Amino acid sequence: MSSSIRNSLKTDALTRLAQAIALAVSAVLAGCQSMDHSAQTSERPSLKLTKRIPQEPIWLNEKPSPAAPQDVWERMRQGFKLQEGADVNPRIEQQRLWFASNPSFLENAGERGSLYIHYIVERLEERNMPLELALLPVIESAYNPMAYSHANAVGLWQFIPSTGRYFNLRQTRAYDGRKDITASTLAAMNYLTRLHDMFNGDWLLALAAYNAGEGTVSRAIERNEKLGLPTDYWNLPLPQETKDYVPKLLALSQVVMAPEAYGINLNPIANEPYFEMVEIKQSMDLSRVAALAEIDEDEMFQLNPAYKQRATTDGPQHLLVPTSKAQLLTASLSNLKPEELVSLRPKKAVFDTVASTTPRLKRTYKVKSGDNLTTIAKANRVNVRDLQRWNKLTGKNLKAGQMLVMQDTRKPATRQKPTQYKVKKGDSLYIVAKRFNVEMQHLKRWNPNSAKALKPGQMLTISKPR
Repeated sequence: MSSSIRNSLKTDALTRLAQAIALAVSAVLAGCQSMDHSAQTSERPSLKLTKRIPQEPIWLNEKPSPAAPQDVWERMRQGFKLQEGADVNPRIEQQRLWFASNPSFLENAGERGSLYIHYIVERLEERNMPLELALLPVIESAYNPMAYSHANAVGLWQFIPSTGRYFNLRQTRAYDGRKDITASTLAAMNYLTRLHDMFNGDWLLALAAYNAGEGTVSRAIERNEKLGLPTDYWNLPLPQETKDYVPKLLALSQVVMAPEAYGINLNPIANEPYFEMVEIKQSMDLSRVAALAEIDEDEMFQLNPAYKQRATTDGPQHLLVPTSKAQLLTASLSNLKPEELVSLRPKKAVFDTVASTTPRLKRTYKVKSGDNLTTIAKANRVNVRDLQRWNKLTGKNLKAGQMLVMQDTRKPATRQKPTQYKVKKGDSLYIVAKRFNVEMQHLKRWNPNSAKALKPGQMLTISKPR
């Protein structure tokens, strides 16, 4: 091959190589430009889109929160937490049939409880406790704060004396914290919470223990554990009353869930506080305070049943009054002059006054041989010091034939004008007898024409003062 041909081929090869290199460089540069463009657009996509496509407004799909129920029964239903499996249990069914067959029981308890239910529901919600527990006073006392039991349990939550004292419910001659609406409610919730924790978060076992005592339930659990048996509430060997207790509460909550289905008419209860606490600075007669604040006297007693003598003696320095009257009472008390405040203080009970002003009977005793002051005092049921004071004796020496003067230190019986009591809804002879601290047989004797089932508006005669 000639040198000219070789040179020509070499030149063509170099030309093609240069073109190929130029194409490659162009492709690389074009790729870099596209990458730069992509990077730019990825960094600021919104700016370019907003210029070309107008954005649509963003609508929130969240639904507004439902309004609070107007009826406290509905509020209670929304907080029920113990209903799982409760509709297929024959023990619950049996109790549900009883409530359906006795509609007046729940209707009357609801009427009495209308003063207290809102307060109880609010306290339960604060602690995140099941709102079925607001129905526990229906089972315990039919929502009667004056209720007593054969075991000496008292009040809405039926505390016995020892348990009441354990949870700081004071019990004196003039005041019984077990009947105090707010104090007993907080004590009951403290007790139920303690039982709930004790039984590892099982509310049914906690309720069983509230009825029978934690010892009874614990022993039943231990027995089943030893026998390899289930230890849940439904399988424990418990007293019959306790076996019925939890099913009764669960059945009651089901009836409250749908009262119309069981032929029961539950009157609505406003979902708002019924009462407020008003501070007081002295002992006051509840009847007089009720008159001052234009409050029905019986309503005042129903809100403050812990004051056994119907006066704020030996109790907390506050009163529960209807919310609508709280401002009026507070203003009235603040505007009273000191001498006017005195008029609100409780008077001494009539029977105390009569007994203290009645002159004591005197009698004489002729000293016999061998007598001494100790034997004479013992025989006549008087004190030696009283014997010396009555006869102005400085020593203990006596002479046979000496006359000693003695006074009867026993309080004479006093006759009181009978009290007339107007029967209210939910009253029974037992409840009225306990309220006035008299024997039921005496109440029957004073009212021979009264039937066992009292009727609202009926008048009863009470011969013993309250």
